[in-house]
Amino acid sequence: MKLYFNVSYSAKAGEKLLLIINEEGAVSQSHIMFYTENGLWKCEVDYFSKSISYKYQLVDDKGNILREEFVQHHLNFPHNYKEFIIFDEWNNKNFPENYLNNKILYNKLNQFSPEKISVLKKHTHLFRIEAPIYNPDWKIVLFGSTPSLGNWDYEKAIHLSQTDFGVWETSVEIPENEFIQYKYCLYDTNEGRVIDVETGENRFAVPNLLKDVLHVVSNHYFKFKLYQMYHDAGVAVPIFSLRTKDGFGVGEFSDMKKLADWAKETNLGIIQILPINDTTANYTWTDSYPYAAVSVYALHPQYLSLENLDFNLPKDLVEEYKEDKTELNSLELIDYEKMISGKWKYLKAVFNEDKEKIYKDRNFKKFIKDNESWLIPYAAFCVLRDKYKTPNFNEWKTHKKYIAGKIAPFFTAKNKDYDASMLHAWVQYQLHRQLKDAIDYTHSLGISVKGDLPIGIYRHSVEAWTEPELFGMDFQAGAPPDQFTELGQNWEFPTYNWEAMKANDYKWWKNRFKALEQYFDAMRIDHILGFFRIWRMPISATQGILGYFYPAVPIITLEEFNAWHIPFNFDRYCKPFINDQILWDYFGENSGKALEFINNNQDGTYSFKEEFNTQRKLTDFFKKNPRDSIEEQLISLCANVLFLIEEKNGQIVYHPRFNVYRTDSYKYLSDWEKKSIYDLYHDYFFRRQDRLWYEKAMEKLPMLLNATKMLICGEDLGMVPACVPIVMDELAIIALKVQRMPSDDIPFYNPKNASYLNVVTASSHDSSTLRQWWQEDPALTQKYFNQQLTQYGKAPEDMDAHLAEIIMKQHLYNDAMLAIFPIQEFLATDKELANTNMNNERINNPAVFPHYWRYRMHLNLEDLKEQKNFNQKIADWIKDSE
Repeated sequence: MKLYFNVSYSAKAGEKLLLIINEEGAVSQSHIMFYTENGLWKCEVDYFSKSISYKYQLVDDKGNILREEFVQHHLNFPHNYKEFIIFDEWNNKNFPENYLNNKILYNKLNQFSPEKISVLKKHTHLFRIEAPIYNPDWKIVLFGSTPSLGNWDYEKAIHLSQTDFGVWETSVEIPENEFIQYKYCLYDTNEGRVIDVETGENRFAVPNLLKDVLHVVSNHYFKFKLYQMYHDAGVAVPIFSLRTKDGFGVGEFSDMKKLADWAKETNLGIIQILPINDTTANYTWTDSYPYAAVSVYALHPQYLSLENLDFNLPKDLVEEYKEDKTELNSLELIDYEKMISGKWKYLKAVFNEDKEKIYKDRNFKKFIKDNESWLIPYAAFCVLRDKYKTPNFNEWKTHKKYIAGKIAPFFTAKNKDYDASMLHAWVQYQLHRQLKDAIDYTHSLGISVKGDLPIGIYRHSVEAWTEPELFGMDFQAGAPPDQFTELGQNWEFPTYNWEAMKANDYKWWKNRFKALEQYFDAMRIDHILGFFRIWRMPISATQGILGYFYPAVPIITLEEFNAWHIPFNFDRYCKPFINDQILWDYFGENSGKALEFINNNQDGTYSFKEEFNTQRKLTDFFKKNPRDSIEEQLISLCANVLFLIEEKNGQIVYHPRFNVYRTDSYKYLSDWEKKSIYDLYHDYFFRRQDRLWYEKAMEKLPMLLNATKMLICGEDLGMVPACVPIVMDELAIIALKVQRMPSDDIPFYNPKNASYLNVVTASSHDSSTLRQWWQEDPALTQKYFNQQLTQYGKAPEDMDAHLAEIIMKQHLYNDAMLAIFPIQEFLATDKELANTNMNNERINNPAVFPHYWRYRMHLNLEDLKEQKNFNQKIADWIKDSE
């Protein structure tokens, strides 16, 4: 079989195109393409399969890849032809066909079955275009300039068949020997007519007068108008926050069905949740933090419905269970410790009573077999964590180092830990069944679910124990100072060893996405900036302020300091600067107490004693020896440095400390020194890193996107480098726009300015709710009231339901793909349904770590579904904004 490839591409001198053919399980084949004229490149290939996957690459004269397609082309060839001339187009990742052909589309078209086309021997052309259409009543047709294509007559348009999700094909006979112009159109099957023609210039094809050759016209980028593309509104609510009459003091996977019913009633098409992985470290309230999972695969036992297990509660526990349930469900907020201890008490009781039946369950055995790569280490980790009363495997008496051969026996029947291991495996099996059941029900309503992927892993997790080589265990990830936190954030997660992950073709990430894809249709990548660079701190630091970006282009040599006219002095610049005035400013009357930790250098300066010269040393000391009045000041004083050091390839390199110009150390420099350091600081943070960070993101993110059919959204808030929006646009990653967290130097983001590839929202789980925010800063609220809401006069002290409604509508009537609001903001639009205790509605405060994540809806979902007027109001907003 002969394939003749043709593709237009404008290359520079010395550049050429390659055709890369990928066959499953085989080495990719590379074919050099030849330039002919008018930007057209050609290539002839002998091929022996009826389907092909391939992509194009642009290379220089040394074979270095300058640009490549991130999305493969896929073609199927009819059996009755031996030669095919393929007219192709370069396929950009940010063409709608590539980011809109996802699991959300599959939900919207849940009745779809592929159509077949018949290619007859008399046919000359096969037209193919990828165009994901979310309206099940619409289809693609084409018409053109020749009589065989209808002579631009809508009534004679040729109908294409949808042969796969978003793939439209038809084969036609075009006998005319003339240049062909054509366009694709949208056809409404209900109205029986063409309702719109794609925008832009006409498309072109050439006549085919060869009898035994088929022209395959493989088109890309159907030119949709904005209203024809996917738009949706949704609700954001953590699963733990759901309240139903069935719950046990916390939201459960089964409750998602009732949330989906409400979403259907209100025309909401997407439900967004927080991470749902197991965070059980020590069974205390600190485990409520959903971003510190002990496993990236295991689900959290708190979400298991005790009333929907495969086996019933023992009869003698039913009354006690009902009493516990009533008590926990009467609480306004989650009592994590009571709830989780109660759930485990009843889970163990069910497991112990029905153990023999559980062990014989074929489906349970299959679940273990299918998931053994993560399930066996996870179950063993849980057994050892409970046995030694800590998730910190470095403190265990046995199995500190993970060795697979020594962990496998945990799942042999004669092993003393067999029952405990099987309990954890069975709980995971039940969680999977309940979540899958809830997801399938939600999908049956045409509603999609958006998950949340934490950027980091917990330091004392299964992954850190089993694959430490994939992580920077000597470092901590966090975030630089921002509007939430003056001292930055230290999440205490290890960083990623991207080099090791790349060497393994990112298998760790691909497996993770495969697991998430079982349940989710879209995914929010928490802190997507971490794929460009991460804010990292050495273990010796406890505050985020002592971090620096990694990777980064640091200051490497003393010559560079000299070039910036900076008289570098290691002790002055890289150690905390303390003089008499600073000592007094920090400690006042307690200066004498501070001298227990600080040496007097007898020259008007002071330095920390060796045993106290890092924040970690001080923190560890204070845990056993409290010094209440001076602890915080000493830890802060440790951060009074100008430059941070990093050891890189055996050499010391330097990073300016964040907000260096606000340090007390900086105050005591000469004016010219201050200016030089400020200029270097600005260059470091806003100029020199951009190219590096662009390259690092483009190494990783295309791999992630190609590993999944979920719609990928990136949380890109914070200190955003210039390269981030460029990469996100190039890869069609959906960005986040929160009205009161604008990336530009403006007080508020106006949602009407949102372009298509955005999610807009009024608040997030990390912010206060709108009603709380309204009272935080009256001057800012007044500005918002007048400028953003275009209201006259003095802003009211409280945000009423009418104002909440205006804000919601602002976010619905725009071009953004998605508008997703926390459930609290929906309820705020109705004075009867709004929570009278609004301070119970905040989910997280990033300035407080650890924070107790315990928000729970104050209304039952069953009651919310019965609020007919309220639900109809929301449904009407959504419909009107489409």
